[in-house]
Amino acid sequence: MIEIRIHGRGGQGAVTLAHILSMAATYEGKYGQSSQGLTVERRGAPIMGFARIGDKPISERGAMSKPDYVVVIDPLILGAVDVEAGLAKGGIIVANTVNTPKVKHKCVTVDATSIALEILKRSITNTVMLGAVVAATNIVTLESIKKGTRFILGKKLPEDAIEANLRAIQKAYDDVKSS
Repeated sequence: MIEIRIHGRGGQGAVTLAHILSMAATYEGKYGQSSQGLTVERRGAPIMGFARIGDKPISERGAMSKPDYVVVIDPLILGAVDVEAGLAKGGIIVANTVNTPKVKHKCVTVDATSIALEILKRSITNTVMLGAVVAATNIVTLESIKKGTRFILGKKLPEDAIEANLRAIQKAYDDVKSS
């Protein structure tokens, strides 16, 4: 089973990112499960989302002590939270930042904020980071991420907003693959 911990702040979509990753896994015949970490329920507070992907049904829930991957959707989290806590040996951090963080693990970076502002016209980076995660980890395919995004966001966004999110995912994917 692959475990992914997502760090962000309340209202930034860390849990939605986990839901989309989990949904993408199901499009590939895998099992996906997502959940939210215990948190103070207020916009802007540090929060965690969790996604698990496996070949068998997943019964484990809640926080994870040894994630394989960590996704950081808010660059300010890097200085406020120990994102490497419990990260498995050989684990990868995928971070939204223009700077190279001082971390012990491999870290893949993308300027998701700039991509979000350019394409989405908002600084919401959760879907942008999906493209970076797929490019850095290959845990699911880009096509599955796009299907999962369409399914999850289709419940709350109009078609033009979904299409913009898909373009932002592709841009982040391309940026990470070309770096």
